[in-house]
Amino acid sequence: MAAAEQRGFADQLNIDTPEQVELEFAVAGVGSRFVAVLIDHLIQFGVYLLFGILASFLFGAVVNRVNQLGKWAYAGFIALNFLLIWGYFTLFEAFWRGQTPGKHIMRLRVIKDSGRQITLFESMSRNLLRIIDLLPAGYLVGVIFMLCTKRHQRLGDLGAGTIVVHERSEEQPLQIEHGTSIMPPRHVPGYDPMVSAAAAQNASSLAADAVARLNADDLLLIESFFARALDLSLATRAEIAGRIAAQMAARMNIAVPPGNPERFLEAIAYAMRSGTRARR
Repeated sequence: MAAAEQRGFADQLNIDTPEQVELEFAVAGVGSRFVAVLIDHLIQFGVYLLFGILASFLFGAVVNRVNQLGKWAYAGFIALNFLLIWGYFTLFEAFWRGQTPGKHIMRLRVIKDSGRQITLFESMSRNLLRIIDLLPAGYLVGVIFMLCTKRHQRLGDLGAGTIVVHERSEEQPLQIEHGTSIMPPRHVPGYDPMVSAAAAQNASSLAADAVARLNADDLLLIESFFARALDLSLATRAEIAGRIAAQMAARMNIAVPPGNPERFLEAIAYAMRSGTRARR
């Protein structure tokens, strides 16, 4: 469930997560998104320019003599145009936590309307419709949709169920008493944290019968938390980790181990996944 309300100059998006914690995001407006996409298009133009210089240097003389090669060069230009317009945004947003270079500079991020990070499929969907948003020129269709929707969503956002928000300044590793981060770099999207040596070592200390009391929904809850963790404020992240750890410990009929609750959750997930692989 999500709701947006006007606060000052920014639209505030409130999302209730499955962990029953409300997340707040500042929805990006037309101005900041226009600057971000302008930066991205300048980068694309630079690639066009380099490609044009290279093509002219390598094939210019031949294209003038062989008409068929000229057609292939034109087809290659069309293909490059499609890859730059669609592939540039799709791949960056899918594999760089919802950001392109332009969005990174402007501190913007694309997320799902549920608050989680977007997937490759969702990135493909929102950017396929970018062609329509560009019409007739200068993102006119996209701007009209953004001005007419509560969350400033262009057509691609509506089709994929995504929202562009301002990145929070407190998105940084949380420190615990010994100066180690509560979530090290291995928790970036696309990396499986369950393969870490630390998780394996911690999992070995968990009793098998205690882990067996958990089910697939418990594993999904833990992994959903790790997937969303980088988009949580520091206080909210620590609160949720402690709450889930207490819930898992109660189901396992054990006490929550001292120290960082995220390490406990990592160990549980590792143990559950290892047990699943062993039964196959």
